[in-house]
Amino acid sequence: MPQSWPAADIARIILSGFDDYRDNFRRIADGARHRFEQAQWQEAQRASTARINLYEEKVGETVARLHQAFSDEVLMDVSQWPLAKSACIGMIDLRLDDELSETWYNSIFCGLFSHDLISDGCMFIHTTRPSLRRARAAQTRSYTPRGELSSMLRQIFTDYRFSVDYADLFGDMRRLEAQLRENLPDWVCKDPELTVELFSSVLYRNKGAYLVGRIYTHEEQWPLVIPLLHREGRGIQVDALITDEAEVSIIFSFTRSYFMVDVSVPVEFIGFLKRILPGKHVAELYTSIGFYKHGKSEFYRALINHLANTDDRFIMAPGVRGMVMSVFTLPGFNTVFKIIKDRFSPSKNVDRATVIEKYRLVKSVDRVGRMADTQEFADFRFPLSKFDPACLEELLEVAPSTVVVEGDTVLIRHCWTERRMTPLNLYLEHANEAQVREALEDYGLAIKQLAAANIFPGDMLLKNFGVTRHGRVVFYDYDEISYLTEVNFRHIPAPRTPEDEMASEPWYSIGPHDVFPEEFPPFLFADIGQRRLFDQLHGELYNADYWKGLQDAILAGKVIDVFPYRRKGRDEE
Repeated sequence: MPQSWPAADIARIILSGFDDYRDNFRRIADGARHRFEQAQWQEAQRASTARINLYEEKVGETVARLHQAFSDEVLMDVSQWPLAKSACIGMIDLRLDDELSETWYNSIFCGLFSHDLISDGCMFIHTTRPSLRRARAAQTRSYTPRGELSSMLRQIFTDYRFSVDYADLFGDMRRLEAQLRENLPDWVCKDPELTVELFSSVLYRNKGAYLVGRIYTHEEQWPLVIPLLHREGRGIQVDALITDEAEVSIIFSFTRSYFMVDVSVPVEFIGFLKRILPGKHVAELYTSIGFYKHGKSEFYRALINHLANTDDRFIMAPGVRGMVMSVFTLPGFNTVFKIIKDRFSPSKNVDRATVIEKYRLVKSVDRVGRMADTQEFADFRFPLSKFDPACLEELLEVAPSTVVVEGDTVLIRHCWTERRMTPLNLYLEHANEAQVREALEDYGLAIKQLAAANIFPGDMLLKNFGVTRHGRVVFYDYDEISYLTEVNFRHIPAPRTPEDEMASEPWYSIGPHDVFPEEFPPFLFADIGQRRLFDQLHGELYNADYWKGLQDAILAGKVIDVFPYRRKGRDEE
């Protein structure tokens, strides 16, 4: 191999591919304002999917360019790649999205080489970016009302205008001022140092636009989110004012689709979000604005740091063992790891490829706050000492093709990670009467909101739903999901004869996509009390006509509203 290995040329092609990706990413995100103003809701959904798919498309193009530019003898000499890494470091130091470009470089390396060759010498396993960045241009707008809340609100909505008029801006501002006074202590609104700071760019997702920022004094601060809706034919409506940290956290939840937002300096915006949502990990915040691959990098770094600095060991996750997936977790790390079993229960009519397809589908659909986001990993390597023996024994028994012991290392060839939640069936076992009612109410809402997003969970058993730290019920088992419009909902035909009525087997034909909602009650609830309560709360879910009505609306092109916040005074709309 000649000494003049083309490290700089390789680095330039890698970063040129990154620039192409970022240009296309910005173009899609920049179109969000127009889609909101024109109420192009189906276009918004397509753009969201296109942006998710964009990363892998551009990685593939860049890998192909490298293969075209260099012989395999040169390009695939992994011993030289520390030089490419060094060249990249020099080229990305002045970038405003330098942390993202490290992740991009890693993706290109993994697109070229086997995961067996991953090392910090060749890749950015650990970031080289400084933890403190130099100051750059402000990306926020600040407002100091000095007791004049109405004047401040008027200035905010002068600054944040659209090509479509507000429907009733005077009425909206009067309502927002009342909500501010209701949400904040009396002294805060009179404090001359009270400041409202908003990110300069509007965030867009689904059918909503969001002003995001904080309210602060010298002593305290509150997050601030102001959602806006475009009511076709009526203009833009200011829908709410949210200052509760838990509610704002839900808006940025791992169960939501990713925001579209113009972010020229990602690390600064993430720092801004982290100040107003200190309970969120930076991995989740990066993911929430569409940089899910960098979120994956931040997650992995947090995981290896946790393993290196604690005595935590992997154990099997609590709950009923799955028929398709085996799930393990770290008690001190709020994540579960899911692997596909080598053999499925006979009652499961799916194969490995179908399960992978279903889990990947979840990444691209609107999760409406009711499906946990997933990250897919290949070739995780963990120290053998980090596994509880019983956990490792079970994993090796159910998935020997995926879990392999190599000396003092455990190789996990393929897995997904999800946020850990309390399985709904376990939650109900220990819940009081009020908590049971609240959980079953939310369970039904979760099913309805998934249906509104054209998702049918398939297996709706309680064990396949979890309860988050905010008490929300979320679906997390995806091996049987399908688009709602692909399901054939049927009423059970009336028996033709007394013999039909007494038969142990159905007297009618059942197609592969047929679902009979009347059969749900005993299937979902062994507990008679829970069954009756759910019937009171969501009995329409047992009627095939309810599901058919949703299908008709979706097929007619309607994008059904699902709000990630409580709508005070708006429930009638």
